[in-house]
Amino acid sequence: MATQTRCKLDIVAERYDLDAALLRYGSLDEHLLTRWTGADGNEPAGYRSLAKWFNLRLLTRVYDEHGREVTGSRVESDYAALTGGDDIVREEVLDDMRADGINADLLEADLISWSTMRQHLKECLSGTKPIETAKTEWEQKSVNVAKHVSASKVSEALSSLDTKQRLPGASTAEVEMQVLLSCPHCMTRIPFEDALDRGFICKDHLQASVASE
Repeated sequence: MATQTRCKLDIVAERYDLDAALLRYGSLDEHLLTRWTGADGNEPAGYRSLAKWFNLRLLTRVYDEHGREVTGSRVESDYAALTGGDDIVREEVLDDMRADGINADLLEADLISWSTMRQHLKECLSGTKPIETAKTEWEQKSVNVAKHVSASKVSEALSSLDTKQRLPGASTAEVEMQVLLSCPHCMTRIPFEDALDRGFICKDHLQASVASE
């Protein structure tokens, strides 16, 4: 029997024993799935926010083990420095960690990305999010209201143009408003209603479009 390959999140969680003290959910995986799907009644969390939560928990765990302060905004500010893109500030934090006996290079390498979180939830745990029907209906109504308001404004403008003889007969024209959604990765354009029925804007770039959720 082939051994299932573990993802980075599994390896890091085991290395630092991040399952410990998660009494409410029982395990790290259960906690992540619950927060991602909103199964506990709270707003579902996205990949980026869950990755940040995981990384902050990782830093806190290591800091605790090395007697490094974890109160206040210390962990948050150090994490911001490690991920903020300022190499000078980042190196200062890493040097400070090394002074406390922390393997800073390994710790930094063990921080996970949102894509790793996505892989863990969807591939390792086979997680799925339920379709929020009520929310979708509310959003569809909002789009319809926006289209109606826009059509009314256009009709008023056409009536004015007709009166001024700048566009004779414009007031009798039928106005049809359509919301088109464009794929950010190619030239695909599709009406909002069609995209809603199909469940995607562009099938070829579906994964890239949902990756930031």
